[in-house]
Amino acid sequence: MSLQKTLWRGGRVLSPTSPHATALLTEGDRITWVGEGDDAPAADRTVDLAGALTTPAFVDSHVHLGGTGASLTGLHLAGLGSAAELLDRVAAHALDLPSGAIVLAHGWDETTWGDPSLPLSAEVEKAAAGRLVYLSRTCGHTGIAGPRLLAERPDLAALDGFDASGLLTRGAHRSARAGVAAAVPISQRLDAVRAALEHAASLGIAAVAEHTIPVADDPATEDEFTGLIALGARPDLPAVYGWWGELGAAERARDLGAHGCGGDLSIDGSLGAHTAFLSEPYRDRPAETGARYFTAEQVREHLSACHRTGLPAAFHAIGDAAIQVVLDGLDLVEPLLGLDAIRHARHRIEHAELLNPALTARMVHHGVHASVQPSFDAAWGGSGGMYAARLGIDRALAANPLSRMAGVGVPLAFGSDSPVTPLDPWGGVAAAVGHHNPSLSLTPTAAFSAATRGGWRALGVDDSGALAPGMRADFTVWELTDGRIPELSDLHTPAPMCSMTIAGGHLVYQRS
Repeated sequence: MSLQKTLWRGGRVLSPTSPHATALLTEGDRITWVGEGDDAPAADRTVDLAGALTTPAFVDSHVHLGGTGASLTGLHLAGLGSAAELLDRVAAHALDLPSGAIVLAHGWDETTWGDPSLPLSAEVEKAAAGRLVYLSRTCGHTGIAGPRLLAERPDLAALDGFDASGLLTRGAHRSARAGVAAAVPISQRLDAVRAALEHAASLGIAAVAEHTIPVADDPATEDEFTGLIALGARPDLPAVYGWWGELGAAERARDLGAHGCGGDLSIDGSLGAHTAFLSEPYRDRPAETGARYFTAEQVREHLSACHRTGLPAAFHAIGDAAIQVVLDGLDLVEPLLGLDAIRHARHRIEHAELLNPALTARMVHHGVHASVQPSFDAAWGGSGGMYAARLGIDRALAANPLSRMAGVGVPLAFGSDSPVTPLDPWGGVAAAVGHHNPSLSLTPTAAFSAATRGGWRALGVDDSGALAPGMRADFTVWELTDGRIPELSDLHTPAPMCSMTIAGGHLVYQRS
């Protein structure tokens, strides 16, 4: 059966093969022709681009769809100015909840408050009207549990990171959050995932890399994961490439339909929670260097399992010492697998925020992709941000060295880590262009490429991310009429409005 041919014409098409293109032809999920509209071949139907700019669609290379959807449809704690505001928002949300409901929310960030004092555990539970409550910090690596939750989960006291105050980190945090999340029905979780994907499509995103972290306290995680993979296979939603973040579980990841094994498989934690693993102590906690959750030997075994199964591996590593653990593991496995096999596997480091030239060179050696979040620098970088408080100004200004990675051949892919920072692909591009340290910034073209083709390449998809014949039909139409990517040198410049998003040849969003 022949596929429908659609001609998209009457705009400006950003194409590497046809610099003056005003139209493109798609057949099924492929672009078959790009050029000037007057020369266009015959088509079954024609779509008027109304003078707008058509570009490759964005890929968000690091998202948590369930948390993103919950933040869009439920209680979200970002943008608050104090502990009192946090308690007020929880109380207002709790007013509309049934008596048996739980309160699981995310997004508070005390480093943006005038007074960084946190609310007490009892105050949080009172605001939730006595309900089971857990409030996770924006970084996703620490949270506040109410007294009722602590009483119902006495096992938490035996876990690393437990504090009787209710402020939990490390293993205690992961277990507490997962235990509360387990009470949320699968249908509700997938409704949130669908909301997140619909929102992504409205922003010009044609694909996302989901980073699921299974925890024993939430036995429904597998069902949620397979459900979100199925949603990503629907023709009316962006594609979903799932990472299953369990150590040494490559066969299980494959059987669940995962793209890769790892992803947010955490070598360390976060800078905000003082759990990113550093080679030198934290400035504001001179006795601490953070947390290391896995060893180089465990990284080696995980990589071996992934290669046996034919899946790529990825590791969450923020601090320089954590990145070294990943690279040490790659060094250990290289004699067993061979360098060529490692380089062709598209292994990734998620975040990769603190790098020196030696670590960067080792990433190049192994062909490791860097899945990075420029919005982290926009939110917490610079001489007066949270990174400077945690690391000191010099290390803060050296964080997220985008130009230095790109300049020596580390392939970059951009993501948001939503809901840590919002789905906002143009914001990520702008953050990379307007890096707090200008010497580490990217040009608009390089940043846009990392947010589009770089995301596909990190997934092992080399036939998308450019508008040329033979490439996949993943593109976005923007309400821009000057025919070029905006400069975005000012972070406060409004992002372009999306008119249409096409993923795999299917229209997944059209602005009404």
